[in-house]
Amino acid sequence: MELHGLKAGLEIHQQLDTHKLFCNCPSQLRSDSPKFTIMRKLNPVVGETGQIDTAAAHEKSKDKTFLYEIYDTNCLVELDEEPPHDINKEALKIALQIALHLNCKIFPVAQIMRKTVLDGSNTSGFQRTMLFAHDGYIETSFGRVSIDGIMLEEDAARPAGKKEEDEENNLENHKSWKLDRLGIPLLEIATGPHMHTPEQIKEVALKIGEILRSCKVKRGIGTIRQDVNVSTIGAERVEIKGFQDPRMMIKTVELEINRQQKLIEIHNELKKKKAKISENIIDITNILKNTECKFVKSSIDKGSKAIATKLEGFNKILGVEISEGKRFGTELSEHAKMHGVGGMIHSDENLKKYNFSDKEIEEIKKKLEIKSNDAFIIIVDEENKARKAISYAINRAQLQIEKPSVKEVRKSNEDGTTSFLRPMPGSARMYPETDIKLLKVSHDLINDVKATLPKLISENKSYLHEFGLNDELVALILQQDKLDDFKFLTNSSKNYALIAKTLTIFPTEIAKKTDEQLEKVNKKLPLQLVESILQAVEKSQISESDVRLVMQKIFEGQKLEDAIKKEQIDLNSEIKSLIKEKPGLSANAYMGLIMQKFKGKVNGKEVMEIINKILS
Repeated sequence: MELHGLKAGLEIHQQLDTHKLFCNCPSQLRSDSPKFTIMRKLNPVVGETGQIDTAAAHEKSKDKTFLYEIYDTNCLVELDEEPPHDINKEALKIALQIALHLNCKIFPVAQIMRKTVLDGSNTSGFQRTMLFAHDGYIETSFGRVSIDGIMLEEDAARPAGKKEEDEENNLENHKSWKLDRLGIPLLEIATGPHMHTPEQIKEVALKIGEILRSCKVKRGIGTIRQDVNVSTIGAERVEIKGFQDPRMMIKTVELEINRQQKLIEIHNELKKKKAKISENIIDITNILKNTECKFVKSSIDKGSKAIATKLEGFNKILGVEISEGKRFGTELSEHAKMHGVGGMIHSDENLKKYNFSDKEIEEIKKKLEIKSNDAFIIIVDEENKARKAISYAINRAQLQIEKPSVKEVRKSNEDGTTSFLRPMPGSARMYPETDIKLLKVSHDLINDVKATLPKLISENKSYLHEFGLNDELVALILQQDKLDDFKFLTNSSKNYALIAKTLTIFPTEIAKKTDEQLEKVNKKLPLQLVESILQAVEKSQISESDVRLVMQKIFEGQKLEDAIKKEQIDLNSEIKSLIKEKPGLSANAYMGLIMQKFKGKVNGKEVMEIINKILS
């Protein structure tokens, strides 16, 4: 596809695996019921520029009430009832390790800032953040990509969804949040806009991801979030938030390129048609009060109003497809939906699918003074809400007349499309944090970080391959974070493949067989015990093929000395007797019967060798 001068940069947010940033609460997500809830409203304040941020004003206009779910793993800092504590030193050290891996310069002094956030995800109405590293870079197949800055900040609360008690309290225009995630240390890495193809964006994301996973960061869904800033020739920069899977980046960026170019075409067409927006927002409830459109009539019967307006020169514009399954009318509808309405109806749709009659359509056109070149939009809801929502849809339409595209923040959807989230924040959202002293990063601290700098995953892979391990075992050791254990056990055994299997494959098989969590299996088989089992192999007390069986016996409660004892079973006689009793079975059938009889007391490999020898 044509790239239209694509310029892109990445913002990667990664949770660090330690306690919270400004208190000692654990970074633990909860699935149980909260201890209690609190209710709040949030209001914007002016930033360093002396103005209220555009995005903050947008959120305030929704006039939402926020409910916060509090757990016994939360404290007053998260409730914004107590000043923040000193910064988490372990989190700072991990952040510095990552910054050094990204070749960044470290600021000797950093000012912690407050970033205005009014969507309810922070009880205070702001997020604490600090820029502590800058001017780094990574090398890629297409050249050097700059790391413009790295911020250490507190993660936001996570959405909780509506509850029955919310409805009882008549809290329709609200949102609920869990405070379990609020305050988890979060690293934000911002690259320069040096990527010019979707493939390059993916490569950079994977490269930074490798560096992050080499350090002490959280793993799993939701622990890393990737945003892409995209602009094309003639279009404004758009920030696409919320990538969980780098594989979706290519499709999403391609669709965004197409969306931006389609918006430029629409802008040019509107200029040709001399389009303009009507200032009249008109109540058309009487026209639709007896309509056959069920959802419209039901809403009007409950007291809602049908509000409409004319868009001069927009005929056949609202129906233009700008992305897969999304039309320009969808853009207006997304702005309206941000203010609590369910959706929007527009004239480029097939209005017959709503069961509007020809008479109703003609009366609407007459009421709005619609000409052949015009379009109209309708919103049905509680009157104040409908009027506010339609005004935001109108504003978006007006912007399309004035500009080829709009600078905004959009959400990444699973199908690769994007949806409007909010206007692009500006510099007015930042102001200094007055409750925490300046952060000073000493030379001694940086030297300590350098001395303990973890190796990159690629370096660890090379190290493990030197022991003759195959790719599968190397991957398992790194995925299960067993590298240090592997290094330790090489002092006890030179059978490196067996060490790797003992640390990774055998515990997994035991967990699966016993239907237990792998974590529980590893806890009952500590490193010192694994070392003793490997030493028993070295001393020929047990064979290599006995190791998994011994580990299982110990997990089931036996002591090491009992687990490595071999029962006096005459396998040769037992197998001969079985074959005589049940002639004509396959080798696998005989093996299954023997294993069932002795229930883990014999080695499967040894059994099969004897069976094959007798049957041959």
